[in-house]
Amino acid sequence: MLLCSLTLTLILMVVSGIMCNGTEICIGSAGVPGIPGSHGLPGRDGRDGIKGDPGPPGPMGPPGGMPGLPGRDGLTGAPGAPGERGDKGEPGERGPPGLPSYLDEKFQIMFQDFQHQILQSKGVLILQGSMLEVGEKIFATNGQSVNFDAIRELCARAGGGIAAPRSAEENEAIASIARKFNMYVYLGFKEGDTPGDFRYLDEAPVNYTNWYPGEPRGRGKEKCVEMYTDGTWNDKNCLQYRLAVCEF
Repeated sequence: MLLCSLTLTLILMVVSGIMCNGTEICIGSAGVPGIPGSHGLPGRDGRDGIKGDPGPPGPMGPPGGMPGLPGRDGLTGAPGAPGERGDKGEPGERGPPGLPSYLDEKFQIMFQDFQHQILQSKGVLILQGSMLEVGEKIFATNGQSVNFDAIRELCARAGGGIAAPRSAEENEAIASIARKFNMYVYLGFKEGDTPGDFRYLDEAPVNYTNWYPGEPRGRGKEKCVEMYTDGTWNDKNCLQYRLAVCEF
């Protein structure tokens, strides 16, 4: 059996022309292809590679979508140059006549404020509610209590004089100030050389009086005149401290 296999192999080698001596390598003809083998098992996943550089931006797409919310207001800009003045308009219709000044409450308040400022500019420190207007006179106080000569100097420095009533209306105005501060008031009178002869400080005779019953009775020893809070008068020496009330 073995002999037959060797013989067969030798015959095939001769027929195929690939029989060589023992010292040479012989190359025979290709044989019939074999059957393909089965696929092997899948290999393991490889690691992620390094991230590449970003590509160039793409072209802008068409407009779309909802508009966003408005932004916050910016800073106020510098004021512009003033424009040219326009032409004067036609005068309007005349309004109805107003109230007389003495009935116009707003006018009276404004007028008193104006008077107040004038008196302040002259050095009189007027307190709230301590200024009264009677006719053409204004009576005012700064609330100070000093002697007669000091009041006279104070009123003169402010451009006025010591309050000297020349009518019952003026007398009541001064008395109301005295009641407000609850102090007696020196008046702008002085007794002359004749006892009982009282005159205004400009030496004119007194044309209105409101003496307390039994006054004056100083008999030349009380040269000044004070007013009580009820508005009546009394002769008094000039060294007492009384409320300073000036007239303008």
